[in-house]
Amino acid sequence: MGRRVPLRGLALAGALSLALPGVVWLCYDLHGAWVTLLIVAPLAFLTVLAGEWIAQRRPGGLRRQFALVATLGVVALAVGVALFVSLMFLSSHDALMTVLLAIYAGALVLWLSGRVASRALADVDAIRSTLAAVGEGRRDLRVAPTGDDELARLGRQVDEMIVRLDREERARRELFAAVSHDLRTPITSLGLLATAIDDSIVDEAKRREYAGRMNTHVRQVAALIDDLFDLTRLEAKELEWTMDRLAVHDLVHDAVEAMRPAADAGSVAVRADVNGSIVCSHGNREQLSRVLFNLIQNAIHHTPPDGSVTVHVEDRDDGVEIEVADTGAGIAAEQRDRVFEPFYRGDAARQPPGAGLGLAISRAIVEAHGGSIWLEEASVGTRVRFRLPAYR
Repeated sequence: MGRRVPLRGLALAGALSLALPGVVWLCYDLHGAWVTLLIVAPLAFLTVLAGEWIAQRRPGGLRRQFALVATLGVVALAVGVALFVSLMFLSSHDALMTVLLAIYAGALVLWLSGRVASRALADVDAIRSTLAAVGEGRRDLRVAPTGDDELARLGRQVDEMIVRLDREERARRELFAAVSHDLRTPITSLGLLATAIDDSIVDEAKRREYAGRMNTHVRQVAALIDDLFDLTRLEAKELEWTMDRLAVHDLVHDAVEAMRPAADAGSVAVRADVNGSIVCSHGNREQLSRVLFNLIQNAIHHTPPDGSVTVHVEDRDDGVEIEVADTGAGIAAEQRDRVFEPFYRGDAARQPPGAGLGLAISRAIVEAHGGSIWLEEASVGTRVRFRLPAYR
């Protein structure tokens, strides 16, 4: 029943129809109040019903709806003034002035309604045309609204959505290109090696050598596929881990010792620097070790011989921060915002080993633990720092 009859609107009309005569009664007399009630009550109820019909049926476009509402208000004003003049005014001079003031107010209401409606509808048209163009594949358009009303905020949200969509599509294209690039080399090599093995001219020793190379390429492709699968599940929050209380200093020392042979092979010094009474964190030891392995391995790879890699651990308010710092060439300023993107590797770093997923996976793991990861400013080399919440 409430959907068909505008109960709230009728209640408002009834309240106004009683309030206005009540004021007249207090200020003048009962007869004036009664006449006022006879005039305003029908007008109020009819106006509410007509307005509700416009709101429910929504005839035509918004321009027509705004015009109907403005016209309805002016008609209600004109009829009310006319009835008051005919029933309650004794002076023709006062009646004429009242009519003129009503016409003046109605004209202003119509003009102001038109101005507000035209600005609002211009924003609606801009949003509609922009979304239509975006649906057709364009990403260079913006609503660029003015003002601070709801439509302006909606327009700015649309612009932000277009920027995010463009960025995600670019990242997706770069991802496909990077996957193709990183798969093409081992697959091409596998094809050539398979052809060579199948060639009867190749002796048995060469076949065994080629089979070993094929096994290396197969492991490379399998590692890439595993990393892609893990990254996809991490970003989709589909992985569930056992979360335990972790002693952060033990986690760091174990990771440093595990990576020491790789550092020694590259003549790079690696050490742990644990400051203060390090708090415990809460997380999955295997996954957080994977983060440290990725960061330390990446630092070793980009550090020249006789350089160093240091893993700092520090207490922070309600958490602990771990930093992997190296003495390599560092990261260019224009690349800093993209180093955590999948497959992104700077020009100087786009060399084996790795497919450029280590930092992306590390970020996903850290964020899944409720932490954050970022690049610190460094005068020498690179400093990657991540924060984990304290154990509660």
